[in-house]
Amino acid sequence: MADPQIGRALVVIVDDRVAGGERSDTTGPLVRELLEEANFLVDGVVFAPGDLVAIRSALNTAVIGGVDLVVTVGGTGVSPRDVTPDATQGVLDRPIPGIAEAVRASGLAAGAVDAGLSRGLVGVSGSTLVVNLAPSRAAVRDGMATLTPLVPHVISELSGLDA
Repeated sequence: MADPQIGRALVVIVDDRVAGGERSDTTGPLVRELLEEANFLVDGVVFAPGDLVAIRSALNTAVIGGVDLVVTVGGTGVSPRDVTPDATQGVLDRPIPGIAEAVRASGLAAGAVDAGLSRGLVGVSGSTLVVNLAPSRAAVRDGMATLTPLVPHVISELSGLDA
């Protein structure tokens, strides 16, 4: 018998070249696979350029659409186009800094420098958990490994099923 679905998820890839069709996406399929292995139903993978309005729009659409988890990949560094945390901050009701710090620390320990230097946030918007991951495959793999045991508990609390 298969494990029950934990919830619905959406992946947002933040990359100017991927969003513009100049380069193919390499991390979206990986995130989708890792989410499905963790028993999420993945609604899709969407692309956004490194633009505050575009990222915020993608996040708001996911929250309004009722997904339980949104994972963004990219735009978490320090370059001028790395605005994912800034856009995310504008949609969060409550940050969860402990999870963001755990993702950074485990990424750095695993050698994913971009994960260790990430400004990525984790928090709640409505009843949706929003997570920003750095864009390297190593950062995605390690970030998902750190998140996987924590996310079901957060979703359960947000749904009120554990009360």
